[in-house]
Amino acid sequence: MSKKAFLSLQQAEDIAKQYPTPWHIYHEAGIRENAERVRQAFSWNPGFREYFAVKATPNPFLLNILKEYGFGVDCASETELMLSEACGFSGREIMFSSNDTPPEEFAYADRLGAIINLDDITHIDCVEQVLGRLPEVMSCRYNPGGVFELSNGIMDNPGDSKYGMTPAQVTEAYRRMMQKGVKQFGLHAFLASNTVTNEYYPKLAGILFREAVRLRRETGADIRFINLSGGVGIPYRPEETANDIFVIADGVRKVYEEILVPAGMGDIAIYAEMGRFMMGPYGALVTRAIHEKHIYKEYIGTDACACDLMRPAMYGAYHHITVLGKEDWKRDHRYDITGSLCENNDKFAVDRMLPRIDMGDYLLVHDTGAHGYSMGYNYNGRLKSAELLLKPDGSVQLIRRAETAKDYFATFDFCDLLKGD
Repeated sequence: MSKKAFLSLQQAEDIAKQYPTPWHIYHEAGIRENAERVRQAFSWNPGFREYFAVKATPNPFLLNILKEYGFGVDCASETELMLSEACGFSGREIMFSSNDTPPEEFAYADRLGAIINLDDITHIDCVEQVLGRLPEVMSCRYNPGGVFELSNGIMDNPGDSKYGMTPAQVTEAYRRMMQKGVKQFGLHAFLASNTVTNEYYPKLAGILFREAVRLRRETGADIRFINLSGGVGIPYRPEETANDIFVIADGVRKVYEEILVPAGMGDIAIYAEMGRFMMGPYGALVTRAIHEKHIYKEYIGTDACACDLMRPAMYGAYHHITVLGKEDWKRDHRYDITGSLCENNDKFAVDRMLPRIDMGDYLLVHDTGAHGYSMGYNYNGRLKSAELLLKPDGSVQLIRRAETAKDYFATFDFCDLLKGD
């Protein structure tokens, strides 16, 4: 089975004349079509907002595309807040969902008018100390503990997660914050990652909706929104079936009408913070084959490495690979596709059946639009690649230049170094 690349060999060759490989490239038309689908799917809820997880793809050109669709941003650090502010996001367009948070970052989020989503009950005092008060709108991250299961088995283990508060802690947090002047509340949870099933959001929604009903009954809190967070995955493998956002949204609607509406809570807004689903399939890493090695296995060395895409090295994650121009060739050669790092896990694929690869061939690594470039690093002094945007008219825009050695050395103070001599 195969995946269809949104870039042709001719396009890759033409782009490489101006921007040498490797580079990440994003498909604007696909991003826009997907954003519109999400917006339509949840249109049954007037208050719905997608808060794109900035950590997935922190690029202002891409954030501004999503902003056109009324989406907000989910931030987890000061620099993500700075980036969002620079893009024109403000107030309740920003959700600040952080953990182990430096106090000054709470202060910055508050200055922007962002909704602060507390990860722990002890953060109440931290926010109050740094601000001298609590904001009128606050949210809490909920962790029910135990394991999270769907019909196809255990999906994750919330009880082993560092995130969120226990049910008793959320109850106490709401009560304490009400006493300290908080007027409106939200509830948030993230119980499983990259689920390729339409069941996840409706199941999570049921858990959160019931918890919201309980919290209002026991505390009297005015709960205005419920954030389903991320976790809606994408089919990295070609044999997997993609999630259907319309089926997912309708499943959430049914649970909403079953639980919240009878409880008199039918005006609650539904929020999401999807990163992978919004951007993942619409990005790719394009690299060239520059070396081959024939020892105990067959290796193809590329001009990219785990610094450009670390998910395979870090998680053993699967990313499909297309050899551009050879889409119709038989996959009858077994390769490890590697980078140049001094680490044996620097591999984009292991024992992968692919067409015969010749030196100079362009390899397109699929589904790098989320947690691809953003997780990059500089081990071995390797420099991060450029980011490009494939426009709907076929033109290409540079949206982040490739790093240079000057960037790598920029944080050294050579004057002090020379004084030491």
